[in-house]
Amino acid sequence: MIISPKTRVFDILEEYGDIASVMMAMGVEPVAKFSIRRFITRFINVRMAAFVHKVELNEFIDKINKAIEEKEQE
Repeated sequence: MIISPKTRVFDILEEYGDIASVMMAMGVEPVAKFSIRRFITRFINVRMAAFVHKVELNEFIDKINKAIEEKEQE
């Protein structure tokens, strides 16, 4: 998957699973109910997530890609 500013957080989680390193890289903190988090991520793209977490967009995408790469090497 190519991560772009328009990529939905939900799509990343669908592709790579509910993995902590990717979640944390996107600033998505664990919440009590997985289903709530899953619902919210359907409406948030990478650009929005970077803005909300006050991280420069390219840096944010780099963090996501690094987390995905680490997961794939496991």
